[in-house]
Formats: sequence, structure tokens, C-alpha cells
Amino acid sequence: SFTEERYASGISPELRAIVEAYAEGITHYAALHPDHMPYLRLPVTGKDIIAGGMIKAPFFYELQRSLEEMMSNSDIQLDEAGILALETLKNNPFSHDMPIGSNAWAVGPARSADGATRIAINSHMPWDGQLTWYEAHVHSEEGWDVIGATFPGGPFIFKGHNANMGWCHTINRPGLADIYELTLNPDDPDQYEFDGEWRFLEKQNAAIWIQVWKTISFPVFPELLWSVHGPAIRMGEKAYALRFVGYGDVDILEQWRFMNKAQNLDEFLAAMNRLTMLSFNTLYADRDGNLFYAYAGKIPKRSNNYDWTKLVPGNTSQTLWTDYYAFADLPQVLNPPSAFIQSCNSSPFHTTVGEGNPVEESFPAPMRIEKHYTNRSLRALTLYGGDDAITKEEFFTYKYDKEYDPESEIGLWLQEIKNAAEPEDPQMRSAWEILQAWDRKGTGESTGATLVMLANELPMDKEAPPEYSKPMKQLYTAVMYLLNTRGRIDVPWSEMLRLKRGSLDLPLAGCPDCLRAFDLGLQEDGHFAPTNGDCFFQMVEWDADGTMRSQSIHQYGSATSDADSPHYADQAPLFVAEQMRPTLYYEEDIRAHLLLEYYPGEFVDPWYKHTEPKQTEP
Repeated sequence: SFTEERYASGISPELRAIVEAYAEGITHYAALHPDHMPYLRLPVTGKDIIAGGMIKAPFFYELQRSLEEMMSNSDIQLDEAGILALETLKNNPFSHDMPIGSNAWAVGPARSADGATRIAINSHMPWDGQLTWYEAHVHSEEGWDVIGATFPGGPFIFKGHNANMGWCHTINRPGLADIYELTLNPDDPDQYEFDGEWRFLEKQNAAIWIQVWKTISFPVFPELLWSVHGPAIRMGEKAYALRFVGYGDVDILEQWRFMNKAQNLDEFLAAMNRLTMLSFNTLYADRDGNLFYAYAGKIPKRSNNYDWTKLVPGNTSQTLWTDYYAFADLPQVLNPPSAFIQSCNSSPFHTTVGEGNPVEESFPAPMRIEKHYTNRSLRALTLYGGDDAITKEEFFTYKYDKEYDPESEIGLWLQEIKNAAEPEDPQMRSAWEILQAWDRKGTGESTGATLVMLANELPMDKEAPPEYSKPMKQLYTAVMYLLNTRGRIDVPWSEMLRLKRGSLDLPLAGCPDCLRAFDLGLQEDGHFAPTNGDCFFQMVEWDADGTMRSQSIHQYGSATSDADSPHYADQAPLFVAEQMRPTLYYEEDIRAHLLLEYYPGEFVDPWYKHTEPKQTEP
């Protein structure tokens, strides 16, 4: 494997020391708590941590989504499930609101009413699973002192701040993957053409173990193929190869090591210049009032002679990219005149208001840089970009905005509903009238939001009247669902959208692609639960004197996997109330709230078994 081959020479000794120490910590914990990690093979090694980063990184630039889109532009014959997946992507008005999207923005002293610099660190991730955020504070005696969020298996803080600067990532999707159609030899299907010669596909039958129970597993031996481009697959009588950024890169985590220890703009830019991080918009602010944004990524240099949004021929080296753009060649914004930057999974060409945006024509089309707005970017540009004296209260208030811009996909969808003829059916007429008056906001009391969310999340009802337009058929679907499950159509949104955790059942407000963002999952009991979106986030400020203050919140608490912990869901009430808590960064603040001081491994049972319940005032 790449990890085995390149672990010794492909990463720095400093990174190797960190991942090996991190792996030792996981092994130690798993050995003490085997019931918590029953399927983990011990010992965990530094190579495992590196491999985990290599596996996860391509999915942050949504490799699978890029493949789906390129396949939809080709004549590849998909099975029924593949066709359905592509149609779902095309028809979802929230499609630009990526499943693991994000918000980030910052304002400098010139745009703050009090001369402060503020940054919102609001990356959206799943609420549960391997990519859910958890909060951590890492402190060493060698300059590493950063608080923020990481994933299970992540040895660094991936978004956060220290006393001097903070940063956030949001998902971007440049062209980082391509599908090649291979020309197979009609006399030998194990050969493909490349630059006028026949080459053999590299073949291997690897054992992949399938575990079906704690003690039961069995191997399967699929045929694995490679061409000069990368992994390949046969589909009928044809073969295709995939080339994607990050394949074989063992040093992906290296950049975060330097970002975690950066103390100022120059050090942060030096970290960014390494370009071992495969993708991500990156937004930065610091105590000196600097604001910086980069559309970062390891973007290949491609020929302009091919349409890279479709299949490309795999029989020529003209399509085999090997070089990448330097960091200086990527879209960036540094200290724009507006003293405001935002990154909400939209085009880098609309990062700020006024002057200072990257110029679209400066970047070759094969880079495949996004050009669209999301609703979140439109609202951030309207609220933060439209206020030239933002108070601290406004900085927080704008974050919880739940409105759809008229030019957003939902705004345009709503206009089609408004332009439709008044329905004759009385229930449909009532729903149509609700949306005629809807203010485009996903507030808790809104009945219009309930109709809109259901209309755009449910599979379309096949019984919808054929004379209806598509949006009206979607509205019909929502109406029928509410009548069948609730007996009425005027259901407030907070009755549908709930945060349920342990014994808690709390009302929520917000919606997909709003600044108060939630992606929705319809549950068996008929309510919506957030599946990702707003989760752990931070708001950091440096006042005019450079003093740092920070607030944060998690949708559950700091012990998301331990239902017996007092911190399993203790932040949920604050979260739904749209409030935050002070971040305890400095040692004196930590000690003022300290319940227990101990070394990992000092005892096997949970820490809260060794502390007295905190007394509260009567």
C-alpha cells in the first residue's frame, strides 16, 4: 500500500511523531474500554492515522459527486440505482447546499462598530458518525495551543483558533477528478491503448474482509485494476479509469500541523503554501485585523483542448495531468476595502462586496471553479456586506438568519408557486394562499416553511394532478403528507423540526441553505431531524486592543457517545435557544471552572465517577 511504501520517507519526522503518539492514545483507550471499540483491530498505528486521512480527504471535495456528474454527462450505462441517484441530484433545489457544506465569514475593524475583528467558524458536518465534530483543546510547551474541532481519528484541530488568529474551512469543488475512457485491445481485453502502444492493465485480487458479527468475518476477492491513470473498472465490454487528486498522497495532514501552530498571517500563509491539503476554501482572521480568504486546493494543470466536465480519452498522454497550480495561482482575497469576507460554498468570485474579488477570467476553465451563489452566500453578502458598522450583537444575530433570498433556488421555486393559477381544490388553495403570504423564512412559527420543506424533500406523489406544474405537484405532495399524518396543513415548522437527544425533545428553527442551516432527515415518527448543518461552531473576536474572546456551542455536548455523561446533551437547550457559551481557552479560565484534574489512563471508569456533583445555589 502507499502507506506502507511511503510512511518512512513521505512524511516529516514531526508529523510521524504526532500520528504515532495519537495512535498510542487510541490503542491505550481501546485496550481499557474494549466495549467502546469492539471492532477496532489493535494496536492502532501511525500508518492507520495517515491512511485514515488519505481515505477521507477526497470525499471532502465530494469525489463521489463529481463522478456522478461526469457520468451523467456521458453515455455510460448506469443501473437503476445509479440513474435514480443522478436524477435526485438534478431535481433537488438544495443541490448547491452540499451535504457537508459550511459557513464562514469575518469582518475587520473598519466594518465593526467597535473596531473589533470577528470571525464565524461555522463548518457544517454530520450530526452523528465518523465525520461529526467534537471539541478539543490541544496545548503543548512547543507553541501548540489551539482550540476548535476535529474528527474521530483526526490528530489535529481542523478548524479553530488560538490567542492570535483563527481559521475555518468550507467545502469547495474544483476539478480534482477525471474519468478516462480506455480503448481496449479487441484481441486482449487486458490491454489498453496509450500513446499508440498497447499496455497491460495492472491486475490484483486483494482479499477484502467482510465482518458480519463480532467474531464472524469472511474474505471476498474482487478483481482490482489499474491503468497509468489510476484505478480502473470494467463495465460490460468497456473499461474506465479514475484519476483523482490525493491518490497516494501520504502527507495530506502535514499542512494542518503548520496551521495549528501559526501565530500570524505570514506563518499561516506559509502553511497554506504547502498545498498538501487537497481542497477547501479557507477563511482567516487575526488580532491585527487581517482578513484572508483562499480558494485552496491541489488543482491539476490540464490541457484546454478537452471538455473536462465529461469523459476524456485515456489513450493519450495529452490528458494525463501530472503538474499542479501553485498556491499563488489560486483565487485569493487579502484585506479587501470592504473589511468583509465570506465563504458559504459558493463561487470565490463573490467573496466580498465591492472591490477585491478574484477575477473569473484569470482562471482557466479546466480548473472547474464554481460560479454559483448559495442562498447562504447571498444572505451573508446582504447582511454583513450591507452593514458598514456591524455591532457585536448584529454579528451574532445575522448568523441565525433563516431567510431565503428571492434569487436563491428556493426563492425562484416559490415564485413559480406564486405565479401558478389558484387551485380549485380547497386544501391546495389553502396551501397556495399560505405560500402567497410566506416571508421566505424558516422560523419556528412558520407554516409556510413546513410546506416548502416537505415539498422539496419528499418523493413526488404519483397521484398529483397531471395538469400541475412540477412545483405545484411538489406542493400537492406536501399537502397530502400533512393531511395523512397531521390532519391539517397549517403545521408550525418547529413542530416538525426537532432536536431529540436522550430524554430531550426540543423545537428547532432553521432550514437547508439558510445561515441557520440544517439538512433534513424525515424520521419514522413524522418529524424532521437535522442530519447535518449547524453543529459545533465558534465565534471569535479580537477587540481594538487585540484581546481575544471566544464563544462556542455544540448541538449536543462534549460527550456525544456517552449517554451517562453529564455532558451528553447539556448544550442542546442553549443550541436550540440560539445562544452560545464562553470558550475556556486561557488556563486561568479553565481552572476557574475545573471539576477534576487527572492524567489519561489514571482510572478506567469515566472521569465523572470521580468528582462530586457541582453544587448549585438554592
